[in-house]
Formats: sequence, C-alpha cells, structure tokens
Amino acid sequence: MEILQVVGLGLITTILILVVKEQKPIFAFLLATFVGITIFLSLAGKIADVIRILENLATQAHVNNLFLETILKIIGIAYIAEFGAQVTRDAGQGSIASKIELAGKVLIMVMAIPIITVIIETIVSILPA
Repeated sequence: MEILQVVGLGLITTILILVVKEQKPIFAFLLATFVGITIFLSLAGKIADVIRILENLATQAHVNNLFLETILKIIGIAYIAEFGAQVTRDAGQGSIASKIELAGKVLIMVMAIPIITVIIETIVSILPA
C-alpha cells in the first residue's frame, strides 16, 4: 500500500509541476526536488530494516563485517549518485549529471578494491603452486 502513496504523491506533484512550470520554473524544480527528497526520506526506515536484516544474516553466516559494510556503502553511493544525477538532469544540467554518475562509479570502484583483493587472494591460495 505504501507504493500507492508514493505513486499518488508523484502523480499529484507532476500535475502541480506542469501547472506551475509555465509561470515559475524555479518553483517547479524546487517542488520536484522537495518531493524527491521526501520520498527518499520516507523510505529511510525501510532501508534501515533491510540493513538490520543483512547484518543479522552476516552475523549468522560468520561473514566479516568489513565486507557487509563495504557492500552497503557501495549500494548507498549508487543510490545517492543516481538521485543526485536525476535531480541535476531535472534542472537541465545533463553534463553535470553525467559527472555525478562518473564520480559515483569511481567511488564504487575504489570501495570495491578491498573485496576484490580478498577474492583474488582466496583464489590464488586455492590454486596449486
């Protein structure tokens, strides 16, 4: 049922933006950004629930917390970069949006290096010398 609220808010906002955009484009942009942030924040509780479940599963599976934290940070970077790029694109700044996406990808690659290193070390240790 929460998706109906999100979609309803999105549709109402879209209609308002279409009405306001002709007279005051800056207000239309601010309205879109505000509603986007509101939707994102309304999902924060759900995201926290998912993180708690993943932490419990990782503890039960005896997975190193460093790996889980890194993966969660990578997912966070991806979502935040995507959100920032969309808002920037909505403002008509596609080139800046592309730079935000590039920065997100580079940061994800940097964050993934410890995990990639462990995977490679594990594979090398399994292989006969």
